[in-house]
Amino acid sequence: MKMLLQHIYFFLLASFFINHVYGNTCQQKNVTYGYVCVCNSTYCDTVPQVDVKEGIYQLYTTTSQMLGFSTIKGQIKSNSEGISKYKIDLTTSNPKQTVFGFGGAFTGSTGFNINGLSSRAQDNLLESYFGAGGIEYTLCRVPIGGSDFSLKKYTYDDDHVGDVDLKYFALQDEDLLFKIPYIKKANELSNNTLELFASAWSAPPWMKTNNDFAGVGFLKLEYYQTWAEYYVKFFEEYDKRGVKFWGVTTQNEPFDGFLPQLISQIPSMGFDNHQMNQWLSQHLGPTLKNSSFNDLKVMIHDDSRHTLPLLPIILENPQSMQYVHGVAVHWYADKITPSEYLDLFTKSSKKELFLLGTEACNGFLHALNLEHSVELGSWARAEKYVRNIITDFAHGAVGWVDWNMVLDESGGPCAIDNKVDAPVITNNATGEFYKQPMFYAMGHFSKFLRPKSQVLDVQDGLLKSVAVLRPDGLHAVLVFNEGQDATNVEIKSNKGVIDVEIQKHSINTILF
Repeated sequence: MKMLLQHIYFFLLASFFINHVYGNTCQQKNVTYGYVCVCNSTYCDTVPQVDVKEGIYQLYTTTSQMLGFSTIKGQIKSNSEGISKYKIDLTTSNPKQTVFGFGGAFTGSTGFNINGLSSRAQDNLLESYFGAGGIEYTLCRVPIGGSDFSLKKYTYDDDHVGDVDLKYFALQDEDLLFKIPYIKKANELSNNTLELFASAWSAPPWMKTNNDFAGVGFLKLEYYQTWAEYYVKFFEEYDKRGVKFWGVTTQNEPFDGFLPQLISQIPSMGFDNHQMNQWLSQHLGPTLKNSSFNDLKVMIHDDSRHTLPLLPIILENPQSMQYVHGVAVHWYADKITPSEYLDLFTKSSKKELFLLGTEACNGFLHALNLEHSVELGSWARAEKYVRNIITDFAHGAVGWVDWNMVLDESGGPCAIDNKVDAPVITNNATGEFYKQPMFYAMGHFSKFLRPKSQVLDVQDGLLKSVAVLRPDGLHAVLVFNEGQDATNVEIKSNKGVIDVEIQKHSINTILF
C-alpha cells in the first residue's frame, strides 16, 4: 500500500511539473491604476522557457489581475469537443506578410533613467527587454540627435552657422553616455541580432527657415545636400563605436513642422510631400546609395495615419521610389482615422512596400491636460497597445515599435513639457523599476511572434487575434480577450484541435 501511495505521489508531482513551466514570478504590487511587477538589483521576473513537444501545446497568459507570464501545457486533441464559443481555423490559412520585429526607442530619456539605477538593476532591466529570459526585443529606433525625449534640445552641429562641409559635426554626451552604451549591451543580450533604425527630429536651426528647433520651419534649399550628408555622418560616427543600423526614416513627423510653437514645442522640421520628393530623389537617396550604408531600408512618412492620403505624391514619383523600401506610421491620430487608411499606400504604389509602426505611447495628451502622463499599473493602456498592433497587422504591418522604453514616475525627463507613459517606470529613490501591463502586452508580441515568422490569415469571430508560423516550425496564436467574462477558444490546425479557456481581460499566446 505504501509503495502504491508513493507511485501516486510521484505521478502527481511529475504531472504538476509537466503542466507548469516556471520562471521567476512577478513580484506584484498594487498601485494607483492597477498592478505592476517590481524589479530591483537582486530580483526580477522572467518569461518561462518555451518547451513545446509534438502533441503538446503551451499557453502563456497575462491578465489584468495577474501580471507576468503564467504558463501551462496541455495535449492537442484529435477531435473537437464542440464547447468553444470562438473558433480559429488554421487548416486553410494562407501565409501573408513576414514579421520584422517589435521593440522600442533608445531615447536620451530612456538611457538617462537606466543610468540612474544600480549596475545590477540595469542588468535586470536590459535583460527584461532583450535577454533570453525577457521579452526579446529585436527592432529598435534611435533618434538622430535630440528629440522631445532628450535632456535638452540639440543637434550635432548647432554652433557653426554655414558649416556646409560638416567639419564640426560631433556626437553629444547624450549619445555617448545614454544611447550607445545601452544599445551595445542590448545587442550583446540579443546575440547581435538587434536591428536598429534612425529618425531625425530637426536639422541644426541655422539650416532652417525659422532658425529654431521647433515651430513653423523648413529646410532651406541651399542645405538640402548638407542635410543628406549629415545623415551619413551620423551613421559613420555610430559605426566607429560599434553600432550598425538596419534602416532610416526620412523625417520624424514632417507635418509637425507646420505647427506654431503655441501648439507644439516638439523639435521638428517641416516637409510637404513635394519638398520630400525633391530632397529624397535628388539628395538623400543618391547620397545613401553612394555611401557604405547603401543597404539601409529607407522608410517614408513616419507620421500619423491621418496624413496618409497625402502620400501618393511620393508613391507615384519613380525618382523617389527607387530609394524607398517601406512606410512608417505613428498611432497618434488613430482615434479619428479609419484603419482603412493603412491600405492607401498599397493602392498607390507600383512597388511592394512594407508597413511598420514606428512610434506609439500612452499619455501623449498630457501636454493638453486631457490625460495623465503616467498611469501606473493601467491595464486599459496595455489593451490600447494590443488593439492597435492587431489592427495594424490586419492591414499588413510587419512590426510595431513603441516610443520610450523607460521613463521616470513623472513620465520624463523631457526637453519640453511633453511627458508621457512607458512600459517600464523607474523609481530611483528606491532603486526599483516597475514593469507595467504595457510591458507584458508588448512581450506577447515580441517574445512569441519572432522575426521571419509568416503571418497567417485568421477568421476568429469576435475575439481579436494574430497567428503566425514561426521559423522554428512552431505556430503562435495570440488571443486577446477584452471582455468581462472568461471564454473557451478552439484552435484547429493540421496538428489537431486545441481547446483553451481564455480568462477575462487577458492576453494569451498559444504555441504548438
